Order: sequence, then structure tokens, then C-alpha cells
Amino acid sequence: MIQSFDEPPRAGASPDGLPPLREVIASLGLSAKKSLGQNFILDLNLTRKIARTAGDLTGRTVVEVGPGPGGLTRALLLEGAKRVIAVERDQRCLPALQQIAERYPGRLQVHLGDALEADWPALLGSDFGPGRALIIANLPYSVATLLLIGWLETEPWPPWYARMVLMFQREVAERIVAQPGTKPYGRLAVISQWRTRARIVMSLKPEAFTPPPKVSSAVVELIPREHPEPPCSAKVLGEVTAAAFGQRRKMLRTSLKSLTAMPELLLKDAGLAPELRGEQLSVEDFGRLAMILERARRS
Repeated sequence: MIQSFDEPPRAGASPDGLPPLREVIASLGLSAKKSLGQNFILDLNLTRKIARTAGDLTGRTVVEVGPGPGGLTRALLLEGAKRVIAVERDQRCLPALQQIAERYPGRLQVHLGDALEADWPALLGSDFGPGRALIIANLPYSVATLLLIGWLETEPWPPWYARMVLMFQREVAERIVAQPGTKPYGRLAVISQWRTRARIVMSLKPEAFTPPPKVSSAVVELIPREHPEPPCSAKVLGEVTAAAFGQRRKMLRTSLKSLTAMPELLLKDAGLAPELRGEQLSVEDFGRLAMILERARRS
């Protein structure tokens, strides 16, 4: 039975008046599925801390992917989110999310389905527009990178979200913020840093999750750049980075042959030495290459 908003929380209840998440999971017989990339965070103090890294949520619409039994969902609503749109694949989690929806009438909308196939304009409705929503999620690790790339390649730009605060495996988080010349630097770093200002804002040990994963995790904040520079196409930038990092050990004059018959000319126009390798180029260098290649294709 869901406690009314006006009743004081029962003994042992959480600040929102609902049973502790551990009790909810036990009562429903829930367990994290490895096949869905699930790892639950049961500590409401920790999930509230994650929610607060996105700033003041009062009056904001938040998209959450992979809410599971609703640990972060409850934190988002406690921190003042006007509306949470939660997309969940696992039908087993629906009873727990329904409890939260009843506790916060009209503020939680749960959609059963695959976020990779989500129709964001339809889900957001009147809140779909430049910078109108936030994305805050403990992403299912199995699809986290695919989801991020999809959001980063959103068109038109600026996107429909004002900020993303996302949980990744630590290794993925380091790839997002990696700098040129380092081992993690690659395609994900280039697209992330070209279109957003990205930084790691929190680190979590495996013990923070149930069950504990084998790796550490990190929360990354990504704030869209209104006008990414250089002003190239995200699609062409993806082609350039795929060619450059697909053969990391090869010089650019060789690795870029899949894009143009005259890679040396492309590199010369971009002011780059043909002996360089992809890992040595800055995000700006890649953007300039993409812009020049795009221009050449149009001529």
C-alpha cells in the first residue's frame, strides 16, 4: 500500500515515504540481469547526490533510461523534477516503478521498450525542443555507448536536451574525456568533445552497486556546445574518425585513403602532416578535416 503524501513516513521508510529500495527488490523478487547490463544502486543518498550534479531540477523534465526498480528515479523526483520520463526494457521492474508513479501523481511516465528505438519527440511532447529537457541516467552498460552516440549525433543541433549526466563504466568515461596522445583517445572522445563540454564529476566503486560489477564506474556530465567548432557535419566527422582510428598504427596518408583518392591534398589543406597518426590530432584538427572533406565533396 502506498502511503499518502500527507502521512509521516513510517519507521524505516525512505525520505519519500516509500519502503527502502532493498525491501522493494526483495518483495518483488528482483535481481539484476547481466544480459540487460543492469546494476542497481540502492543507496538513496548516493542517487540523490547523482541527481544534484545536474543542477536544480525544480520544474525540469528529465529523461531516464534504464531506471530498473527506480533508485535514481526516486532521487530525481525527491530533488524536484517536474516530470520524469523513464524508458525501461525489463517488464519485471514495472511494479516498483508503478509504486513510485502512485507516490508522485502525474510526475512519472514509464515507457516499456528499447531506448535505442525510442521516438524522443513523441515521448517528450511539448517538452521536445532545444534545451528543454535533461538526460540523467545510470545507463545499462551493454548499450551505454550506443545511446550516447545517438544523442551526440542528434539533428538539428543544439539538441533537445540541455545537459546529460550519465553513469558509465570507468573505462568508457575515460574514453569520453580522453586527450590526444593518450591510449583511451579515439572516436568517442572526438564526437563527445566536439559537440559537448564533457567532464567526469563522480567516481563510484563496485561496492556502490547491487550486484557489484567487476569494474569501477563514473558519472560524466556533458553540456552541449551551442555552435560546435569547426562547423562540420557530424556524419562526415564520424567517417573521418572511423578511418583514422580504424587503423591506429597507420599514418593518416594511408588510413584516409578510404575517404579520398588524394589524402595528402586533404591533409595539406587542413595544415596537417601526412605522417601523423589519428591519436596525435586534436578534436579541432578532426573537425577541420571533416569540414574540408565535406566541402570537397560538394564541389
